[in-house]
Amino acid sequence: MSTAGTNKTILVVDDDVDFVEQQEIQLKHAGYHVVTANSVAEAEEVLLTVQPDLALIDLMMEHVDGGFVLAYRIKRRYPNTPVIMATSVASETGMEFEAKTDDEKSWIKADLLLAKPIRFEQLKRELDRLLGD
Repeated sequence: MSTAGTNKTILVVDDDVDFVEQQEIQLKHAGYHVVTANSVAEAEEVLLTVQPDLALIDLMMEHVDGGFVLAYRIKRRYPNTPVIMATSVASETGMEFEAKTDDEKSWIKADLLLAKPIRFEQLKRELDRLLGD
C-alpha cells in the first residue's frame, strides 16, 4: 500500500453509492483517509466536524445544482480546501461543461472539473497536484 496519501482526508460526496464505494476503496488503497456522504445535506453534516484536505463531489445530486451549492459551502467554510467536481453531464447530454472563463470561475467554486467516468490514475495525478504530494 502506498503511503503518499497518509494523513490526508478526502471527502467523497455523490448520490451514486457505487461511485462512492469505488472511490473509497481506491483512495484508501492509495493511503488516504476517506469520509463519504451520499447527499449535500449529509456532506454538510460531515463538514461540521471534519475539515477535509480535499473534496471530490458530484455536480448533480438531489438537486441539479447540488454540487455547485456544496462547493460554495465548502469554500466558504474551508477556503483552502481544494474541490474536485465530478460530472457526467457531457456523457449524458453531449454538452461540454467547463469553467475556463473568469466569469465561469467566479460562480463555480471548484478547483477542477473532471468528466465521469474518472480513471483513478487521472484522479491520483490531480490529488498529487492539488495536495502537493
